[in-house]
Amino acid sequence: MNNHLLFKQNQQLAGAVNINSNFINYNVNVPISLMKSIEGKYFIGTAPNLRFGNATNAWARLYNPPNSGVNLFVNTWTVSDIYSTPYSVQIWFNSTPPGFIQYSQSVTPSNLAISPQPQSHIQLQYAIAVRGLPSGGVQAYGRYGLAGTTINSEEEGKFIFPPGGSYLIFISNPQSPTLPGSGNISFGWWEEPMLQ
Repeated sequence: MNNHLLFKQNQQLAGAVNINSNFINYNVNVPISLMKSIEGKYFIGTAPNLRFGNATNAWARLYNPPNSGVNLFVNTWTVSDIYSTPYSVQIWFNSTPPGFIQYSQSVTPSNLAISPQPQSHIQLQYAIAVRGLPSGGVQAYGRYGLAGTTINSEEEGKFIFPPGGSYLIFISNPQSPTLPGSGNISFGWWEEPMLQ
């Protein structure tokens, strides 16, 4: 699958990345994630130290608030740093998660050359030590990981959520539920204004 865009040099974008555009006219293929970063639309974030185990679970999600005015394009996700137990990952679309919702402060635009810095309209939410499963929505797919392994996927923006939608990663350890676990869930995404 080709995840590149044709990038034709122009003054506005050249100025956004602080390059001298007077050298030569050129056309290049640019990965879509880089193009969205240049445009100031790409963001990354993490929900660290997600505790689960001892018959509890944890989750993190990208939530697109109803009034955001943007569509969410999920690009990458990673589950990492789970060393004490094998674990299960479930991906849920548009579900209602259990537990007390917290908001990650670890969200940043990927292009730090833009001033002022763009602000994400998407919320990175998480909950730790929760009981039960998400309700409603769709459990889209899942993966299993051994202790000490990282699970990640590059989705290339194919999962698109309008305002009110969400992309949730749910972690548990059903094979060894009495063992404690802790790990991180990270995301990369871009945002596009809703078409009127």
